[in-house]
Amino acid sequence: MSKTETFKWNRKHLLGLMELSRQEIEYILDTAEGFREISTRSIKKAPPLRGKVVVNLFFEDSTRTRNSFTLAAERLSADVMQFSTKFSSVSKGETLLDTAKNLEAMGIDIVVIRHSAGGTAKLLSRTLNCAVVNAGDGYGEHPTQGLLDAFTIRQIKGSLEGLEVAIVGDIAHSRVARSNIWALTKLGANVTLVGPPTLMPPAVKQLPVKVSYSLDDVIDKVDVVNMLRIQFERLGSNPFPSIREYSHYFGLTLDRMKKAKPDIIVMHPGPINRGVEMESEVADGKNSVILKQVENGLAVRMAVLYLVNQASQELRNK
Repeated sequence: MSKTETFKWNRKHLLGLMELSRQEIEYILDTAEGFREISTRSIKKAPPLRGKVVVNLFFEDSTRTRNSFTLAAERLSADVMQFSTKFSSVSKGETLLDTAKNLEAMGIDIVVIRHSAGGTAKLLSRTLNCAVVNAGDGYGEHPTQGLLDAFTIRQIKGSLEGLEVAIVGDIAHSRVARSNIWALTKLGANVTLVGPPTLMPPAVKQLPVKVSYSLDDVIDKVDVVNMLRIQFERLGSNPFPSIREYSHYFGLTLDRMKKAKPDIIVMHPGPINRGVEMESEVADGKNSVILKQVENGLAVRMAVLYLVNQASQELRNK
């Protein structure tokens, strides 16, 4: 009997990866592996969520995450409702909780929430009866991004055990970095955060990671490098003298790639600031798996929607 067959998923919500065990993370990844083939069919549909309603409750702009969740839900045969603050009563002063409760009254089954305030997904999970999936909350987590990054690394390297991974850039403002830290370290990888001191979180010493302030010091040692976008919209001041200087010290260039291992994996959660975090030749080069991340995100989000719905139904039937 496999480890997947002996484990039972019982979480109604996916709020973050810090609270998940290694076994739970592996179970999601194994489930996602089973959903990958649906995207290769001539008719890209499966029935697990037939008759269910998924709401994308996005209070922040998004391209990849929103569309990925939409397509994931549709491929599982769910009905999808798109929420836009511009065309909603939020513009008239309605609160988040009132908005969510009104949507739930319409008979929804899963809320996928993205919000600029940390803890929003947890708040909804304590208020609503339906399942809640965190698609990014403030400076909190972005769990499905962490899962799809782990899935992509495992797919290429076979295992994360003992791998050296560098996460480079704006760590302080990155929910992607937080979810990656929890997913990768729990799966056995060694993580080094790389960036200027001004872009490191205050409590970085409490995280299970190493810290470096020089990309050149680590680029030849790592198996995976995950380049993060500088989140200019969240910066209250200039954390470095200029974009040019940041790119000089922390940008992934062709020259730096010459020092890297031949089989290094280059990742980025998107959107890419080309010429800042990395040169276009690197983003589009042979070591880049950026589009593979997008592809794998679909299978991972199908797995998450399937699992939280399954747990939600079982709790309802008790």
